[in-house]
Amino acid sequence: MPKRLFGLMLVLPALAVIVFLFIVPLAASVIGAFVVDGGYGFGNFTKSFALYASDIVFTVIIVSLSTVLTGLFAIAIGGYLTLGENPRAVALLRWLYRWPMFIPFIVVGQVLRTFLAKNGLMNNVLMAAGIITPLQATSFLDWRGIVIAFVWKQTPFVALLVAGAMASVDRGTLEAARNLGASRLRILWEILVPQVATTLMVGLVLSFVTMMSVLSVPLMINAQSPTMITADIAFRINAYGDYGVANALGLISLAATACVAWIYLRHSVRERA
Repeated sequence: MPKRLFGLMLVLPALAVIVFLFIVPLAASVIGAFVVDGGYGFGNFTKSFALYASDIVFTVIIVSLSTVLTGLFAIAIGGYLTLGENPRAVALLRWLYRWPMFIPFIVVGQVLRTFLAKNGLMNNVLMAAGIITPLQATSFLDWRGIVIAFVWKQTPFVALLVAGAMASVDRGTLEAARNLGASRLRILWEILVPQVATTLMVGLVLSFVTMMSVLSVPLMINAQSPTMITADIAFRINAYGDYGVANALGLISLAATACVAWIYLRHSVRERA
């Protein structure tokens, strides 16, 4: 048997899985977004923007805000793991910060729903400490709860990538900056962050895409209007069997993630030029 044919037979099962389980369903969803009453048109998109324009804007704002906060916390964690001078605090942080990575989103939603509710653990602790009164207790089960859930879940993933990249930076450069009197904050922002910017961007792009696809958190924390696109997609399918509008919303979500991926690819190409 020719080597070329033998190699093709080896990769054929993997190609078949990719084609039939990923490319074909994606193509069917994209085509389905334009199917209207047996023909083709933009009716599903018109209906989507008429019904869910506020939810689309809400989704982009919530995910963008969560991505920015995730990046800031990841830089703070990675920076302390690299520049921290207390070995016990560094070891404790290194042991603790990864835990949320192993918790599913649906459990995160349930945990934070119990914690952030008006009569939840957070307000009970604040009232027991005398910081707030029962009348001042408020529920965080709205956009704030979604942001907290996303940041709590995604920060360890990005921090793991950033901390690894920071650990590979030449220690001589950091020691030289310290000897010249630079503070740890200045070393972090002017030396470490620029050198790990590409790794940080990769982690944030992947986190953005992940957060755009989460259904359990908005359903459990804030299912009221405005809510996220994923909840709208589930509602159109389960309540109305309206796959046309659901596909259109999915394509809008895909376009948002494609914009973020395009920014990342443009930055990568510019660095390699």
